[in-house]
Amino acid sequence: MAESLLFSFAESLIGKLASRAVEEASLAFGVHSELQQMKATMALIKGVLLDAEQRNPLSSALSEWLRLLKRVFSDAEDIADDFQCEALRKHVVKTYGDSSRKVRHFFSTSNPLVYRLKMAHRIQDINTRLAKLAAQRSMFGLQIIHQDTRVVHVREMTHSHVNPSNVTGREHDKNQIVKLLVQDVHHQTLSVIPIVGMGGLGKTTLAKLVFNDTNIDACFSLKMWVCVSNDFELRNVLIKILNSDPNPTENFNNFETEQLQNRLRNTLQGQKFLLVLDDVWNEDCVRWDDLKEIIDSDVEGSKILVTTRSHEIATMMRTKFSNFYLLECLSEKDSLSLFLKSAFEDGDEKKHPQLLEIGKEIVKKCGGLPLALKTVGSSLFSRVDKKEWESIRDNEIWNLKQNEKSIFPALKLSYDQLPSYLKPCFASFSLFPEDNEFCCSHISTLWEALGFLPPSKESESVTDVTYQLLHELWSRSFLSDYIDYGTDCSFTLHDLVHDLATYIAKGEFERIDLRNPKISENVQHLAFTDNNLLAQAFPLTGLRSLRFPFGMNNEAFLNTILSTCKYLRVLELCCYEYESLPDCIGKLKHLRCLNLEFSKKLKGLPDSVCKLQNLQNLSLCGCIKLQKLPKGIKNLISLRSLSITTRQLDFPEEEIASLTSLEKLIFCSCDNLVSLFEGILLPTLKILSLHDCKSLKSVSFHAISNLKVLNISECDKLELSMSLGNQIPNSRLKSLILKDLPQLVTLPQWFQGSVNSLETLAIVDCINFKELPDWLPTLICLKILVIFNCPNLLSLPENMHHLTNLKELKIIGCPELYKRFKPKVGQDWHKISHIEKVFIVGLENKEEC
Repeated sequence: MAESLLFSFAESLIGKLASRAVEEASLAFGVHSELQQMKATMALIKGVLLDAEQRNPLSSALSEWLRLLKRVFSDAEDIADDFQCEALRKHVVKTYGDSSRKVRHFFSTSNPLVYRLKMAHRIQDINTRLAKLAAQRSMFGLQIIHQDTRVVHVREMTHSHVNPSNVTGREHDKNQIVKLLVQDVHHQTLSVIPIVGMGGLGKTTLAKLVFNDTNIDACFSLKMWVCVSNDFELRNVLIKILNSDPNPTENFNNFETEQLQNRLRNTLQGQKFLLVLDDVWNEDCVRWDDLKEIIDSDVEGSKILVTTRSHEIATMMRTKFSNFYLLECLSEKDSLSLFLKSAFEDGDEKKHPQLLEIGKEIVKKCGGLPLALKTVGSSLFSRVDKKEWESIRDNEIWNLKQNEKSIFPALKLSYDQLPSYLKPCFASFSLFPEDNEFCCSHISTLWEALGFLPPSKESESVTDVTYQLLHELWSRSFLSDYIDYGTDCSFTLHDLVHDLATYIAKGEFERIDLRNPKISENVQHLAFTDNNLLAQAFPLTGLRSLRFPFGMNNEAFLNTILSTCKYLRVLELCCYEYESLPDCIGKLKHLRCLNLEFSKKLKGLPDSVCKLQNLQNLSLCGCIKLQKLPKGIKNLISLRSLSITTRQLDFPEEEIASLTSLEKLIFCSCDNLVSLFEGILLPTLKILSLHDCKSLKSVSFHAISNLKVLNISECDKLELSMSLGNQIPNSRLKSLILKDLPQLVTLPQWFQGSVNSLETLAIVDCINFKELPDWLPTLICLKILVIFNCPNLLSLPENMHHLTNLKELKIIGCPELYKRFKPKVGQDWHKISHIEKVFIVGLENKEEC
């Protein structure tokens, strides 16, 4: 299924070949015309890739053609990156080499003439292979589609009939939605209530239960059911609505749009109606507004019930006083009931106690998704062989026999609808284990290193761009347990969504474990879970990313990998078991991410690491024996993120100040550091985290006036209360988290400089914190306020109602605040009652509004 990622790769690669660095390098080395030829042939081939992706099933010949194409595209990407590496190398030599012979020698490369000939030969080889593949495309009858605006295959049209006895676990949901539909909403003539959730949750089934409820019959004089699916063209939707009459008297297919809208308005005139729009995919608000204007009949209480997988569509369609209904997975009890109903004749499960126990494990795998429970259960109906049940339990759901109504098509339909730039992002989730909790900052490191992120705007960080893409995936119901912190977010994947990512990515992204020990020949992104499986990795030379298991303890294997996989972009070596890295790490000139977190035996890095001008992320947190950073770290001119644990006394601040791309800096357990940023400026830094730096006394925050995110925790000696003369009046801080700081009594005055920008404020485990300043209500942008375990905080400032943008307030472990602000009954409840979401936890009780 990795073929579905090829169009996105082609788009990205053509953009990279057109970059300024590649253009300049190709002119300098005399290969500009050859590179232009390469781009032109790629553009020609790209035109048919969308059609190729939609061929199902792929013929063996077409599959092989796409495989060869991916290989030559990958080789072309290596050339583009090689030119960029050369440009960065020259920049370092030009910047530092004039004053240092050592720098010039350190970054010396092969003879320029030899390099030019080698690159020319590689480009010629690629052009020859591309020309051959381009000539072969006509063999497959592929059509040219230049833009990813395809209409995806949609499921069959739905209808309104349902047998309630066949539905399990949705009675409460039905009652809640019926209640929303029958109530009058502030004299509004037309309100819209969307039901939102991932594919396979049973949104349509729930809508059917509601549609056929007797309370609905009593409330609405007219009911209409329309399956919209991917077709939201106004004329077609109007025809579907008119045809929803069970006894149509006319054929509306020959009507013009004007006639249709007149006929529909006449039909709706004076009637209180319920219209169900099932399976809506359209995100064009103009089309929706056109339809809504026609069907708004000025009869109070008319309602539209919408089912959709998209949060964005739900937000677009809902009306002023309504909200969308987020449909959750079934409970464990209801899941088991539905599974047993599908797998056994009524009561027969009692005859097979062994199968029942296996069935409970299968139910857990289905994660409360009704369609999955029914699909898997039905596949086992009338089968009593224990081995068959165990096979289903131990294999991915994709190995089950599928039909058009099964779980796989239901979920893959959402994937097919993704824009091409999101598909490789989604596929990358397959590298992580099930039940993994993700955060935006971690994912942004991976996606940037692999070139999945679109270019950021001038004011955006890489994390900002990733956050937007994740929000889009969440809006399409791919992400679960999504928590938005304003500047970051966390989420998980439903097990079956994770399985979908694994299926989609197979052959390109692979996670090697005991269940899946084999490696595809053309894999580019590889994650190991066990050191005993490392021997499976030979021969592999085209790897782009490699995640070793925690505690990697095979130094000989690492040396071999570093020597053969010279195009690595990502190398993760968490909990590495040796005191140093091989010096040949410096030859991985394409490397963008090096993760050595919690390598507790690591004492130092070779200076050759500083040859990695493409390196964007270097993570050394938890490396408690690391003596110092390598010499020449200023040469890492692409470095965006640096997280370190070090024993050194003097941080190389002047070298760090030379890193003009640096956006994120994390200090963790740097026990010997006393001060930071004295006499330097870090204008590009946007995220700073200081954690468990026991000796740290002072930080010159003036050096980082463009900071957006500041996290400080367990820095007992750090002086936070700077004098008034040290205020930072124009700071851009958006998120501030202060944790486990016994010296903190109130917020330092200098934070007031962020009055026009701060969105998230959290004060956690500060046992001596006594007051929030009177100027707190002037934080006009504040959206989230969290106060956790601050027992000496007795009150909140007056004028809390001035925080009109505050959406969420959490107060946990503050006994006096719990008494005063207890929802609805506390003496000061009225001061915060305007906040949309209030969560207050006392010593033993909790209240939420």
